Amino acid sequence: MTKRTLQGTKRKKISYTGFRARIQTTSGKQIIKQRRKKRKKKLIYL
Repeated sequence: MTKRTLQGTKRKKISYTGFRARIQTTSGKQIIKQRRKKRKKKLIYL
């Protein structure tokens, strides 16, 4: 079986879904706040 053409890279994903990226925006801060409120083990999902 051949691999698919488009495969995402973790490094690219981190740039917009990572902790540092989330903290910089208002909506991102809210996401982290909600995840802390729900006592999630992982604050960000990769």
